[in-house]
Order: sequence, then C-alpha cells, then structure tokens
Amino acid sequence: MSSTPETPRVVVIGAGIVGCSLADELTARGWTDITVLEQGPLPAPGGSTSHAPGLVFQTNASKTLTALARYTVEKFTSLDVDGVSCFHQVGGLELATTPERLAELHRRAGYAASWGVRGEIVSPARCKELWPMIDESLVLGGFHTPDDGLARALLASRAQMARASARGARFLDRHTVTGIEREDGRVTGVVTDRGTFPADHVVSAAGFWGPVIGRMAGIDVPLQPLAHQYARTGPLPELIGATAEASKPILRFQDRDLYFREHTDRIGIGSYAHRPLPVDPFAVLPYDEARARSMDMPSSYPFTEEDWAPSWADCRQLMPALRDAEIEAGFNGVFSFTPDGMPVLGESRLLRGFWLAEAVWVTHSAGVAKAVAEWMVDGRPSIDLHECDLTRFEEAQRSPSYVLERGAQQFVEVYDVIHPLQPMERPRPLRVSPFHARQQQLGAYFLEGGGWERPHWYEANAPLVDALGPLPARDAWSARHWSPVAAAEAKATREGVALYDMTPLRRLEVTGPGSLDFLDRMTSNNLRKKPGAVTYSLLLDASGGIRSDLTVARLAPDRFQVGANSPADLDWLLRHAPADVHVRDITSGTCCVGVWGPLARDLVQPLTPDDFSHEAFGYFRAKETYIGHVPVTAMRLSYVGELGWELYTTADLGLRLWDTLWEAGRELGVIAAGRSAFNSLRLEKGYRAWGVDMTDEHDPFEAGVGFAVRMDRDDFVGKAALAGKGEATRRLTPLLLDDPAAVVLGKEPVYVDGRPAGYVTSASYGYTLGRCVAYAWLPAGLPTGTGVHIEYVGEKVPATVADEPLFDPKMTRIRR
Repeated sequence: MSSTPETPRVVVIGAGIVGCSLADELTARGWTDITVLEQGPLPAPGGSTSHAPGLVFQTNASKTLTALARYTVEKFTSLDVDGVSCFHQVGGLELATTPERLAELHRRAGYAASWGVRGEIVSPARCKELWPMIDESLVLGGFHTPDDGLARALLASRAQMARASARGARFLDRHTVTGIEREDGRVTGVVTDRGTFPADHVVSAAGFWGPVIGRMAGIDVPLQPLAHQYARTGPLPELIGATAEASKPILRFQDRDLYFREHTDRIGIGSYAHRPLPVDPFAVLPYDEARARSMDMPSSYPFTEEDWAPSWADCRQLMPALRDAEIEAGFNGVFSFTPDGMPVLGESRLLRGFWLAEAVWVTHSAGVAKAVAEWMVDGRPSIDLHECDLTRFEEAQRSPSYVLERGAQQFVEVYDVIHPLQPMERPRPLRVSPFHARQQQLGAYFLEGGGWERPHWYEANAPLVDALGPLPARDAWSARHWSPVAAAEAKATREGVALYDMTPLRRLEVTGPGSLDFLDRMTSNNLRKKPGAVTYSLLLDASGGIRSDLTVARLAPDRFQVGANSPADLDWLLRHAPADVHVRDITSGTCCVGVWGPLARDLVQPLTPDDFSHEAFGYFRAKETYIGHVPVTAMRLSYVGELGWELYTTADLGLRLWDTLWEAGRELGVIAAGRSAFNSLRLEKGYRAWGVDMTDEHDPFEAGVGFAVRMDRDDFVGKAALAGKGEATRRLTPLLLDDPAAVVLGKEPVYVDGRPAGYVTSASYGYTLGRCVAYAWLPAGLPTGTGVHIEYVGEKVPATVADEPLFDPKMTRIRR
C-alpha cells in the first residue's frame, strides 16, 4: 500500500488490546496504511492482554484515567464477536471492612459524581444481596458501580482487528522486531526477522516489552514489569448450574489487596498482597520458547505458592464457602507499572514519528487508543493527558533503579488508601535545594514533588500558633500532612516577612537572535517590552487550550528567563524552537527564595545597592543586582498577594543568599514558611495552578486568565481558535464554604440545585478570611451569592459562589 500525505504509513508494534484498539481508531479517522506487527500468534499473542482478568472499574482519583475507562466501557459495549458482547456489564462492588476504607469509598463515590460515573454507597445487607457468598458481618459498607464490569479483552481485540482490517489495516503475527530505522531525527522504518517495514510513524504498544522496543529506538521508556498472582478455584457448590460467565459484580476486597470475579462455576482471585515480583523485560522468553518450557505464554510465570497462602486465608475469611474449596490453577501474570502508576503516552521529540502507548491496562485501553489516534491525526487529544505524557518525568526519575523501586511501590500501593499529599517514602531525599540543611535545622516537614524535598511548614514556628487563638478542628483525613503551624506562617506572611523556598519551580533560559520573535509567537501575551519587564503569559495549543502558564522575564534584548511548570514545557519549546534560538533548563543549577510580606522591602533594601522602591522597581519588573555578596536576578512577583520579590542565584551561592537574608531579617522577625501556607495565600488571591485548576481542556477565558491573552497583536499559537470560540458554558468559580470549621481538599463534586454540576480543583483553608476557599469548574453564569453544596466524605457541605479575588481586590498590598 503506497503512502500519501493524507494516509501516512503507520507501523504499530504489538497486537494486544492497545495495538488493536489503536489500529481501529486510526483507520476510523482515515489513516488506513496501518501495519500491526506481533511477535506471537494471533489472536492471543502472549502478552498481558492474553491473560488479563478483564476487570474494569471506571472510578479513579484521576479525572483522566476515569475518562479513558469510560470510553473503554462505551466502546467495548458496542462491540461483539459472533453475537457475544466484548463487555459484560455486571457492575462493580468495592467492600469496606474498616472505617478508614469506608471513608475512602465515600471519597471514591465523590470522584464518581465529579467525573460522571454512576455509583452509590450501599449497606452491608445490599453487599450481601449482590454477593451472597461474603460474610456480611465483616462488611461495613460498599461502593456499587452498576456500569462497570468485565472486558473480554481477546474478543475486543478480534472485533477491532476485523474492523481495522476491513478499512485496509493489516495484522502480521510471528514478526519479531529487531530494530528501528531512523534518518535526520525521524523514524523511517521497523526492522523484523521477516523483513523491513517503511514507516512515517511507529507506535510502540508492546506492553511490558516497551523498554525493549524503546532501547532499539534510543528512547527511554520508564516502565517496570511485575508479576501479579491470579488463581481459580475448582467448581463451587454455590455456583452449580451457572451458565453465564458471570452474574455478580466484579468484587474488590481492597483491605486485603484482593479482587474476585466469576468464571461460570468457579471464582477467579487476584492478589496484590504479595511481595513485588519484578521481571526483566529483556529476559522475557519468546512465545515458542515459553511454551516449550511449559508456560502458557510469555506473560504467564509459574505460580508461587508461598506468596499465595496469606491471601488464601483472607479469601476464606471473607467467603466462608471457600473454606472447603481448592485452588485448581494459578499463575503469576506479568504487566506494566510506571513510577507514578500512569500510562506513558506521546511522541518522542528525540525521534520524531516514534510514539509510545505503554503501561496501559485493559481498563483504559480503548480510551488511550482514541486519545493517541486523535493526537496523531488531529495534532492533539480531546482530553487532558498531561498526567500520562511521556515527558512528565524528571531526569532524576528516569534511572533504572528509580523506575524499578517506584514501579514496585506502585504495585504495593494499588489498593492502598492514598492521601492526596502523601509523599513517596523512597528514594528520599533525592533532590534538595541549597537551603536544605537550614530547613532541617528549622524542623521542616517535607513532602515531595518531582523528586524535590518541599517544606510544607516548619516546627520552629510552632510557638507562633499560640497567638492565633483557636483554630477549627480538623477531621483525621484533612489533618493528615497538615499542621496549625501553616496558619501561623500565613499570618506572619500577611503581617511581617517570610522566606519561601521556590527552588523546585522550573526555570528555563531562552537566548539567541530569534528569541523574542519565538517566544512572542509561542505565548499569548505581549512580550515586546524593554529589558527588565516580566510578563505573565500562557502556552496554548492550536485549539486554544492552556498547555501551561509562564512568567517571562526579558533580562536582555536576546535573553529571557522563563518560569514554567513541567518538563513538558521544555519539550514543547524545544520542538518548536528555530535554529537561532537556544532553550535550556537551568533549574538544577539555580535556586530561588521568595521574600514576601509587608516588611519585605525593609529586609532587602539595606542589602542591595539598587533602589527597591516602588517607583524604581515596579511590580512585574526584574533587575540583575546583588544581595550582600550574592549576585541575584530579582523579580518583583508575588504569588501570595503581598509585597515582595523572587530572588534567583546559582546553586553554589544559594546557602549564602539564605543566610544573608536570614541574618538581616532577624530584627524584623523573619520566618521561613512552607507550601501549606503558600497554597492558602495563593487561593485567597485566586492565583491558578496549572495542571490542577486549568489544563489544555480549558481555554483562558473560561479559566479566568483571559487577561494574559492579547488578541489585538500579531498571530500566536492558539489565537485563531480563541477568535472562533463562542460564549463560555463553564467557568472556574471561587467558592467560600459557609461553615468556618469546614474544609475540603479537592476533586469533590459540587451540587447545584441538588444535582452534580462540577467539581473542585484546588481548595485550602483561607486563614486570613476565616473560611475554606475552593475553586471549582461550574456552569457559567452562576451569580455571586448562589448557594451550592460540596460533597466531602459523603456529607453535603454548603458553600457560596464568591467574587474574586477574595483578598485585596484592589492589589494595594502588592503594589506599594
């Protein structure tokens, strides 16, 4: 089949559920020159798809994963093979046998309401009705999701193979990939043991073989395969006469890391309770060799009886009927984990045309395939995928030892109750700012993000709590990874001066003769200002979605410092940078202290030879100067709504900068403050956090950052799309909780007139306001004063639509 610009040649490596789904989605969009290569036999080639138990629970704390699962259910329900549906909608049931798990199920019910999945908390008696074999006396409640069920992965693969083949795709089994051809930074073909296949695009959908294919392409794939126990009982008297594959909901007993599904008159049981069993993807046997060694398939390892015994005891406790049962068969099935438990998707910048669709479970397979097909054909997926983007990991998170350790921990935590602020335990510390030793001396409570140690509060400030008066009591969940010290630090910032470690925020340097034209084209605001100007701007995609928000400081005619969010921002700029523009990440070699509060000028002015008055150093301006002996780039910015500066220097001088500020600030009562206070203060000012409050699913006007878009200037990425947008139907809306003692944390559903109407993005107690502040995506047009309810752990908490900014609306505190 010849290639044309409209039908590029695509080679998909792997004919599991992801590869078959992708071929179907691509051909449905008119890309019909598709070749799917598989090393094993079809339709069951021996990867994870061939042994997957097929459980699909749609509800997830990640909105993205929930959306991917919803589409998988929708699509597989519409497919059949010889009259047999590819999805068996028996529902799902998650059990709670502890109060902590019951609270977690209420939170999961909240996620379901936020993301549009049907579900309800049910009583122990109802759990018994749905699964008569369980011991009701152990159960405190359950979460029932009627639209979940069993994906028949091999049938779904066959159905999609047939549809894609009818449109022109071809599926070739027994083709082992041995190399990836490239030229001038682009993929050109795939080499196999049976010939070479030219390609304009290559997609690695190889499952746990992904790192093997990645190495051939020179691309790092941060994925760790692990083996997972699955067993089947013999026939059970309670299921005698059963004819359907399953009639009861798929069942999760997460307090013991177990799940259950019927196999007609038997029960299949999966366990995550055992030790992690990592598998080297480079040592996995080929299909025929695995069969020769009496393995069902390459992904099916021998069952380890010693790991099974504790789980079998837990199964028999939950289901007394199993006490007389025996395990008929079992195996350890291999599948993929990443350091953060999310898929790895997208096109490599280092090898254009080489795509990853890896670490994808059956649950999300069709949704991922649709999103990747949209990405390839249309230039962007229709849903936000930043949590899955292959560029999201820092360099420090890509070492083989890190991927192994974190992948194994993701296996351990599959069914754990994870707090939204819960940091990883190992490997830590990994990345520390130059101030780390001083922070430890001040009793910093560190959480982690992007590998960085981030102080959330300092125990040295605990004596300041006494002056606050009584604070509202917190429930056990919201009190986790929180301290009343954060309130004291927020107050000290509002009334005095505080030092904030802003080192983990990403910093890029953009230089070269074409740097101004380049950044002006790539961002939404006007950057054509004199050196010394700082501009808040947005990175948009072609459809006007917000890829990121930036601060762009013009330090010289052809030199800019860009404050960005993630490695994806660097990748995006590098993809588009012309030859006369140089973009590099300077984060690791630099550091930053935020000096904020009404006494900030009193602290910094005596230390610098430059005039830091408002008239000489205005808001959103930058200067290269000195603080004591330390050369700094000072930017007059404030994300806490107070007077102050961000002070940048090189990492080797960071400790000297901190000590200089600390010593000079003693007589002013300077404190170090953490991210907990920072988050409270920024929400009181209505400052958005990209990736939480807004993503590329949102445009600037509905997200409340339209002030950063200059539609009256020359063309920029996303301008045409924004010009064609109609009236917004949703808005990022500020809410104040009515009860001064109430708190929410984020992702909770918001009810308007008794019906779910949106969800909370960011939330924090506003210590200055004496109320919890929550931002939420809600229907546009809700007037100020509208009463709503936020569901927090099963309870409806009243809140009111408010005007923003909630604090200092005239900006008098910042501009003085």
